[in-house]
Amino acid sequence: MTEYGRGPGSEPWHPEDPLYGDQGWRGQQGGAGPASYGGQPQQPYPQQPQDQAHQGEAHYQTGHQQQYGQQQYDTGQYGTGQYDTGQYDTGQYDTGQYGAGQYDTGQYATRQYGRQDHAAQQYDGNWGTGQQPVMPYDPNAGAVPYGAGADHYATPDAYPPPQPPGHRTAPPPQGQQQPPVDDDWAADGQEEDHPFFTGDDRRGDDDDDERGATSGRGGEGRGPAKKKKKGRNGFACLFVALVLVGGAGGAVYVGYQFWQGQFGEAPDFDGPGTGSVQVEIALGASGTDIGNALKKAGVVKSVDAFVSAQNDNPRGTRIQDGVYTLKKGMSAEEAVKAMLDPNNRNALSIAEGARNAAIYELIDKRLELDPGTTRSVALKEAKNLGLPVWAQNHENVKDPLEGFLYPATYPVAPGSKPETILKAMVARANQEYGKIDLEAKAKQLKLKNAWELVTVASLVQAEGKNEDDYKKMAEVIYNRLKPTNTETNQLLQFDSAFNYLKGQSKIDISEREINSNQDPYNTYTQKGLPPGPIGNPDLTALNASITPTSDGWLYFVATDGKHKTEYARTHADFEKLKAKFNDQRGTN
Repeated sequence: MTEYGRGPGSEPWHPEDPLYGDQGWRGQQGGAGPASYGGQPQQPYPQQPQDQAHQGEAHYQTGHQQQYGQQQYDTGQYGTGQYDTGQYDTGQYDTGQYGAGQYDTGQYATRQYGRQDHAAQQYDGNWGTGQQPVMPYDPNAGAVPYGAGADHYATPDAYPPPQPPGHRTAPPPQGQQQPPVDDDWAADGQEEDHPFFTGDDRRGDDDDDERGATSGRGGEGRGPAKKKKKGRNGFACLFVALVLVGGAGGAVYVGYQFWQGQFGEAPDFDGPGTGSVQVEIALGASGTDIGNALKKAGVVKSVDAFVSAQNDNPRGTRIQDGVYTLKKGMSAEEAVKAMLDPNNRNALSIAEGARNAAIYELIDKRLELDPGTTRSVALKEAKNLGLPVWAQNHENVKDPLEGFLYPATYPVAPGSKPETILKAMVARANQEYGKIDLEAKAKQLKLKNAWELVTVASLVQAEGKNEDDYKKMAEVIYNRLKPTNTETNQLLQFDSAFNYLKGQSKIDISEREINSNQDPYNTYTQKGLPPGPIGNPDLTALNASITPTSDGWLYFVATDGKHKTEYARTHADFEKLKAKFNDQRGTN
């Protein structure tokens, strides 16, 4: 079927044509002229409205429908034959003038299509309804060599050459000259007109005019090429290049950092370092915490390097809390070694059960203060150092801070003040004691308050050697405090309390001396507990005081005078232990 009244469609090719179905186009065909069969031009037939008075009308007759493969074509001269298209309904059609292009594929000598020249015939407005005679098809009749035919498109009224399917547009109004054909659609070097590259954002009235003069990418109807704005084009390309380069650089950097973090060696300084710096390590700090503190002070270059060096050192896990005197720019290995050296550790360690008097002397020496300086500060500032309410305002107490300078290790940097260190110790005691409900436990043990419970703990820690001793000695205290105790009549008779009031640590104490002293802290002459703690117990002694044994112990004696303690339930058994102690002294 032809394109008559259909728009773009297939061309009337004969099945016996060697190139039947080959509708390919080449880039140079746009200006080659009309294709022909046997040298005669081919014409498309778009549908036009009915108009009987229009000049250039032609008379078309159709015969009955023919079977496929049996159609015959008029091989007469161009413009004198009729094209038999099969059976059509009768109607009237007004056709315009048509131009045709030539294919550059060579001469077609196989068949010809007869056409009617619309400029030479008149169309009476009716389709014939009779039968068109069938004419034999002679492939050699009327063959005209390629290029020998007349140029049917040289006149001003001729239509432009056909364009490839999909790129055709409607012909311009009659009497208007066809604009030049633009074959840039097939050119390899076609220039990009996207606004991103041209710098044209297609805004404003001028751009609307330009768009109005531009059709699709087909050859017909395209206006003149717009002038490119090369300045913006170059800037856009430069911008794209910079973005790509920057993105690639960022990806490389991220990849390198990832590789370094996963497989590369951690950054580290070389050598023992220079200068001097004080670094404080908190209690319970992990290797990463220590590394962060050292890196912040400029001692090591990276945390990972320090952690790795600490893991490589067999004694690396023995680094303790405190203030260390180190150097800046140390290798991680050297930093670990320096922190394991006690001489570089600026820390104050308090032993379990130590008395306040001994602690004050240690602080004075560490801070290079005059003897007695810290003791004066403690007595003067006791209420401002953080003591809990239940630990204040007790009668006959020799030192209000006794029992609250908790045994641990504290950082003491050069230039520190005594009150700063004392506050840290009291705070630590509050922290540890806070782990136990001292008031509730004291009531269960028939004590007056938490203050008395801490006092019991200080006594057992001063007398005992281990946790087992602590529990047995705590039972001795509670049994002797009972009103039913007729063996000692509520007298504790602890040598440690007498030594505390005397500021000494003796084993050989005469009965006359101890029995003649009426100090409130002398448990040989004063019933019940002393006015307050006689030292600073740790959490082990405190827990043992809360969970004493229940074996009926009422006496104990350090039979060897140092390490071995034995227990008795009656006074008779106690006398036996006392004799054993005297024998050991005579032997030694």
